[in-house]
Amino acid sequence: MPQSAIGPGMGVFSRYCAVLESDDSPMSVKTALQLINRELDEYLGGIQGEFDADTRFAITWFEQNGMKAGDYGTAASIAQARGISVESVKHAGIVESQAGKVRVLRRDELDDQWEPRTDQHLTIWECLQHLVRLHEKDGISQATGVLLKKIGDKAEAVKDLAYILYDISANKRQDAKEATAYNALIADWTELSRQAAAIYDTRGDLQQRLDL
Repeated sequence: MPQSAIGPGMGVFSRYCAVLESDDSPMSVKTALQLINRELDEYLGGIQGEFDADTRFAITWFEQNGMKAGDYGTAASIAQARGISVESVKHAGIVESQAGKVRVLRRDELDDQWEPRTDQHLTIWECLQHLVRLHEKDGISQATGVLLKKIGDKAEAVKDLAYILYDISANKRQDAKEATAYNALIADWTELSRQAAAIYDTRGDLQQRLDL
């Protein structure tokens, strides 16, 4: 789990010799972790309301199916509950829908010419997946910083989504590879944000320079 996601909670248990239950009996490590995870689940569940409906659909679909295909009927019901349709999520470029099946697109299937500033159906999901793909390839780099800069005021929501997808991948789907990708981005977020803040548009055609 990303350290910054559980740091405050774990700090309580690491600063003291013992943590007590309400009856003054020592609290076990297992119980402590259960409490931390419960609080984290409530927090992560609460921030989902900040996301666009297409992203909220993708979160639910990913939690249930990972990157595997699932039945269109189930997908339609999930989308309807969010006030959208499967076609909306498909139009956003984050799922494939064909032959009665729906699946979330892998990062390597996304449009490598994607441009967040001109995308007419921009989603937090797509912003994160493109950022993770570039970070997996280049790490903390000028290109990754430029993309974060272009994402602009959606950056905090993108980071929140990274925490949510880390939690789903690590604790619910037991997908270590996917969890590692989100965790790595979160670990480098402060430095990437510093780089993004030092990037300035120099002309209307979005050329950038780094002032590091």
